[in-house]
Amino acid sequence: MRLDADARKWLVDLTFGRVRFDEQMSRHTSFRVGGPAEAFVEPETSDELSALVAGLAGRGIPYLVVGGGTNLIVADAGISGVVIRLKPGKPEILIENISSSQSRVTVMAGTSLRLFCGHVIRKGLKGMNFALGIPGTVGGAIRMNAGTALGWISDVLESVTVLYPSGQQETIGRNSLSFSYRKLMLPRRTCEDSFFHQTIIVSGRFSLVRASSTDLKQDAREILKNRKCRQPATLPSAGCIFKNPSIGKTAGELIDLCGLKGLKIGGAEVSAKHANFIVNTGSAVAADILSLMDCVRQTVFERFNVSLEPEVIVIGN
Repeated sequence: MRLDADARKWLVDLTFGRVRFDEQMSRHTSFRVGGPAEAFVEPETSDELSALVAGLAGRGIPYLVVGGGTNLIVADAGISGVVIRLKPGKPEILIENISSSQSRVTVMAGTSLRLFCGHVIRKGLKGMNFALGIPGTVGGAIRMNAGTALGWISDVLESVTVLYPSGQQETIGRNSLSFSYRKLMLPRRTCEDSFFHQTIIVSGRFSLVRASSTDLKQDAREILKNRKCRQPATLPSAGCIFKNPSIGKTAGELIDLCGLKGLKIGGAEVSAKHANFIVNTGSAVAADILSLMDCVRQTVFERFNVSLEPEVIVIGN
C-alpha cells in the first residue's frame, strides 16, 4: 500500500473527513464487483479537485478517476492509491444560443449521460439522441468516444476542459482532439501526464441544433424501446464487453455463432439475450468475469481467427 500515515492525514484534512479508506469498489461499478480502493474521494468543488490532484501528483501517490463505473472491471484485490469519483451532484448544464438554429451546451463531466440527454431533448436540441440508454457519465462518454450506429460523441463535441496533474485547467478545441473507435486521445503535455497521474476531463462543450421537442421525444421512445428489446437490463453488466472488429461480423455475432450464449464461469454468464454482454447472475467476482472473457476470446479466435479486443477497462492490483 502507498498511503502512509501522513498521506492519510492530509486526505482527511483536505476533504474535511469525507475520504473513505478501503472502500469496496463493488459499490461503484455497474458489474457490482471489485475489491477495495485504498482511498476513495468525491471532491465537492473544482478547487478541491485541483488541490487533490496536484497534491497526489506532488506526493507520488497514484490516482484513478472513475465516473459511473459502467465500463469498468475492478480486480478482486482492489486498487492502490486514490480513486477519485467526479460527484454528479446537481447537474450543471449551460445552454448558449449561438444562432437561430444552433446552440452550444456546456456540461460537467460528472453529470449522468442519461440526465444530459433528457435535458437537451426537453429543450428541443438535437444531436444527443444516439446516446440514449448508454449508461455512465458525460466525462466517461467523452473519454470512450461513446456511440452507436446512430452517432458518436465525436460528432457533436466542440471542446473539452481538462485538469492536469499540476492542478491547472485548459480548454482544448475539437481540432486538437484525436478520436477513434471507443477512444479519445488528448494532446500529451510532457512531464504533466503519466500512467499514474492522468489528465482529467472536467467538462465538455457540445454543438447541438434546434429541433422539435415533440419529435425528439418520439424518437427517444423508439430508441429506448429498441435497446430494451436487444439488451439485458435486469442483471448487472458493463454493456458490450468486446469491441466490434473493424470488418466483418460484430463481436456479438461471432460469439453467438460459437454457441457461447449461456456459458457460465462462477457467477458470470454470457447473456442469452445479447452475446456481447456478460452479466453478473448475483455471485460473480471479477475473476469470474475475466476468466469468462478469456474463454470467449479464445473460442472466437480458434473458430474465426479473429482476436476480440475488450471494450471494458480492467484496473486494479
